[in-house]
Amino acid sequence: MEFLRPATWREALEAKAAHPDATPIAGGTDVMVELNFDRHRPEVLLDLTTVPELAEWAPDGDVLRIGAGVPYARLIEELGSRVPGLAMASRTVGSPQIRNRGTVAGNLGSASPAGDAHPPLLAAGAGVEVESVRGSRVIPVDEFFTGPKRNVLETDELIAAIRIAPAAGPQQFSKVGTRNAMVIAVCTFAISLDPAGKTVGTGIGSAAPTPIRAREAEDFLAAELDWDAPLEDSVARRFGELVAQAASPIDDVRGSADYRKHALGVLARRTLNWTWHEHRSGRQECA
Repeated sequence: MEFLRPATWREALEAKAAHPDATPIAGGTDVMVELNFDRHRPEVLLDLTTVPELAEWAPDGDVLRIGAGVPYARLIEELGSRVPGLAMASRTVGSPQIRNRGTVAGNLGSASPAGDAHPPLLAAGAGVEVESVRGSRVIPVDEFFTGPKRNVLETDELIAAIRIAPAAGPQQFSKVGTRNAMVIAVCTFAISLDPAGKTVGTGIGSAAPTPIRAREAEDFLAAELDWDAPLEDSVARRFGELVAQAASPIDDVRGSADYRKHALGVLARRTLNWTWHEHRSGRQECA
C-alpha cells in the first residue's frame, strides 16, 4: 500500500488527481475499521492530517465555512452555539476519543445512511464544498448522497469544507440506538426552525437508502404553524405521521422497518415540541 502525506491543500489535490483511486484519511474512524477487518484494501492512502487549511473554520459571508479536518470535539466546543443541531448530533458520535479524531467531512465521505451528522446538515440546508485541480463547487447536501455509502464526488475530488448557516432559530437532534453510546443509530431525526423566514427543515437518518428530508412534513408544518401561538397537538401528530411516511427503512439486526417508522414519528413530535418551546420562550439552547 502506498502512503501519501501532502503538506498543503494544493499538494493533496494534485495527489488525488494523480491517484484517483486513493482513499483519503483524516480521523480514520471509518477507514481504519475497514482496513482492520480487511473489508477494504486501497492501493493508495492519502493522509490529510497535515494539511493546515482543513483544520480551520471561519465565517464566509452568510455562512460558516468549516474545514474538512475540524473534528467533532472542536465543532462542539467552538461552534455549539452557532450550529446547535449539528453540535447535538456530534455529541452522540462514538466516544470522546472518536470525537477528537472524527470529522463531519469524513462522515459525508463514508456516506452511510446512518451517519449522525447527516440529518442536521439536511435540516439546516448545508452545502458540501468540494475541490479538485480542475476547480471547486458547492453541492447541496440533499444532492450529495446517491445510495448506501455512495456520493456524487468525482474520482479526483476531495471534500474541502462544510458550508452551513448559523442557526436562525431553534434546532434539535434525536437518536434511537440499542444503547446510549458507541452504537450505530437505529434511526435519527433532526429539525430546524426559522421563525423569521417561517420555514422548517428536517433530516432523517438510518431509515432509507440515503439520509433524506421529509419534504411533505416540512411543507405541512410551515403552512399550518401559527408562529405566535402554542403548538396544536393535532399539528404535531400529523407532522410525526408525515415524517414516518417519508422514510423507507429495512429490517436489520438493529431494528425492524415498522419500529423505525414508529420511532421516527415519536422523535419528530418530541423534537418539534422541544424546538417550539424554545421558540416560544425566546431562547435557544444547545442540549
